[in-house]
Amino acid sequence: MSTLTSVSGFPRIGQNRELKKIIEGYWKGANDLAAVKATAAELRAKHWKLQQAAGIDLIPSNDFSYYDQMLDTAILLNVIPQRYARLSFDNQEDTLFAMARGYQGDKGDVTALPMKKWFTTNYHYLVPEVESAAEIKLNSTKPFDEFNEAKALGIDTKPVFIGPYTFLKLARTPEATELELDKGLVNAVAAVYVEVLAKFNELGAAWVQLDEPYLVLDKEPGDVELFKTLYTKILSAKGNVKVLLNTYFGHIADVYETVNLLGFDGIGLDLNEGREENLEAVAKYGVASNTTIFAGVINGRNIWRNNYATSLGLVDALKQVIANVAVSTASSLLHVPFSTEGETGIPAEDLKHFAFAVQKLDELKEVAALADATEDEKKASAALAANQALFDGTRVAADPAVAERIGKLSDADYVRQPAREERQALQREALGLPLLPTTTIGSFPQTKEIRAERAKLRKGEVTKEAYDEFIKAQIDAVIKKQEEIGLDVLVHGEFERNDMVEYFGQNLNGFLFTKNAWVQSYGTRCVKPPIVWGDVSRANPITVEWSAYAQSKTDHVMKGMLTGPVTILNWSWPREDITHEEQTKQLALAIRDEVLDLEAAGIKVIQIDEAALREKLPLRKSDWHVKYLDWAVPAFRLVHSAVKPTTQIHTHMCYSEFNDIIRDIDAMDADVISFEASRGDLVVLDAIHDAHFETEAGPGVYDIHSPRIPSEKEIEDRIYEILDKMDVKKVWINPDCGLKTRGNAETWPSLENLVAAAKAVRAKLDK
Repeated sequence: MSTLTSVSGFPRIGQNRELKKIIEGYWKGANDLAAVKATAAELRAKHWKLQQAAGIDLIPSNDFSYYDQMLDTAILLNVIPQRYARLSFDNQEDTLFAMARGYQGDKGDVTALPMKKWFTTNYHYLVPEVESAAEIKLNSTKPFDEFNEAKALGIDTKPVFIGPYTFLKLARTPEATELELDKGLVNAVAAVYVEVLAKFNELGAAWVQLDEPYLVLDKEPGDVELFKTLYTKILSAKGNVKVLLNTYFGHIADVYETVNLLGFDGIGLDLNEGREENLEAVAKYGVASNTTIFAGVINGRNIWRNNYATSLGLVDALKQVIANVAVSTASSLLHVPFSTEGETGIPAEDLKHFAFAVQKLDELKEVAALADATEDEKKASAALAANQALFDGTRVAADPAVAERIGKLSDADYVRQPAREERQALQREALGLPLLPTTTIGSFPQTKEIRAERAKLRKGEVTKEAYDEFIKAQIDAVIKKQEEIGLDVLVHGEFERNDMVEYFGQNLNGFLFTKNAWVQSYGTRCVKPPIVWGDVSRANPITVEWSAYAQSKTDHVMKGMLTGPVTILNWSWPREDITHEEQTKQLALAIRDEVLDLEAAGIKVIQIDEAALREKLPLRKSDWHVKYLDWAVPAFRLVHSAVKPTTQIHTHMCYSEFNDIIRDIDAMDADVISFEASRGDLVVLDAIHDAHFETEAGPGVYDIHSPRIPSEKEIEDRIYEILDKMDVKKVWINPDCGLKTRGNAETWPSLENLVAAAKAVRAKLDK
């Protein structure tokens, strides 16, 4: 019998972002819901057929979503807070969009659910909110409809769900606290999954996949018992359906024995992240005789070709313990671009090193075929020989100048003088800002006209000189508007930038760029990460000219805007031939050059965004410092350590849990930090208060990922919440993230209300 192949999940946005475009058209009233559904059905059919043509045995269904799978799971379980139910939409999709984006219209005014990073990825999930009165029940036919949809095409799929344990551990109360997992709630959730399996028994599904990535985290008291309680009930009622417990992003060594004893038909193990621990657990505890181990050897989070020799060694190690081994993606392919097809901008000699989602299907099939081959067949395999040729020798030459510069670094290069408290006093005097200074995070709306002008430049339809004049006009207008509404610290709007990471990569040595390698970040928001190909250094000044131009147009303080080294790496496709620490240090030196040039050009406030710092924090606490923070935090300090005491260094972070690393954030030694807090109900304020946080801070006072316009009163109330926990002298007032993706019609009224609220609070404090 040949080795089974399984895909955990497939990208859903479409090769050309078709889903994004049709949904955003619906939001703007340009098309109806029927058009959205038709496009979605076309994409699902295309993706199933692609996997079928590649010879994949277990093709996923229900991995599709209009916005987010955690949100879909909440709706499946009827976990819909009353404020959204009361909107009384006549279809489930509009309720879903209201939960995801907020709603402001004739049916009411509600904010969106909180949004957080999905483990260590740049994908964001919606945090389910479970009210005490929630009636947990099966509330959606989506999984069954999509299974039948595939069946009508002649494709038997493996329905995929977020598992009940992960759902309950990530869900929160309306107060943004962890759930009290009482017996009634746990049993009600388990009962829905039992009902789901019963329905798939009727429909004739062979396998159902339940994703439990939360299993790879450290266990708290009661976690293992919760998992056992849920799955004892679920597995006892599974009937003829085989249940695959799928884990990813780490290892489950500390719970593997329990998982093995529960009698799952399949256990999915990530053999990229958590490789050694997972293999040791299998060797130690064995595998139940009726269980198949799904070997996650095809990386669902990188774009580099799989090393077949390594993957075959991992499969072979498992086969020493049990014969029943399937070959699988280590996680959903949601986290990689669609296909390398059409990437003509990358030389063929370089492109052959990359595998996107479609190419990973072929890798999966080839690894499975080679796993079944005899030694003689492997030696004769052209596929194996071609693959090994990719990994022979050195892919790229090292840059000796970069190595020399890193070699000369000393401890003093990571320490800024004088101490922060002394700097902050000097900065207050030098900048002359009022109490509760107002600012934005950096970017302003990139309109259709701005994107069109950039496209014309790219195609050679306008000269660089004409384009620069266009950008200057945009900057002039946004400065004037900021001055009119009364913001204290201005930004130039970043109109010249396509993406906060790609723009920097284009001005650094060592990067490659794609044309269409889009990846979903949240909802319809997609990003196109650059590729770190070789050693990194600054090719030329990046932001200095535009920042200096903007400062010349105003007497207000103009903030220079940079992306930090950790975020550039985390939001790029990093190299795999050298460590992340080495790559980050190279990037830090490149951005350090930019910081010093901005300061020399007269920019007194410089923001170095580290939006993604928390994102790549290892999932096991014991690894936090030694495997990440011990080099990531110093890399940030290296960037800004040489500036004058009066130059104010800001940083920005978003959509992550900051509470548990708040002291490490303080240790970055920035002067000011702004961060997302509006969707998290400002829970980070308690951590700031308890840690005696020294950095001045601007917790976001409204959510820019929603189209709704917050009222002045709403923002004023937010400011008072912040002042309850923070010293008023250390508080900044700002939105929670950049405004690039918003429209002018929402942006300016929101900022006017923000400034008015700050002024109203200042006036009351003066009294």
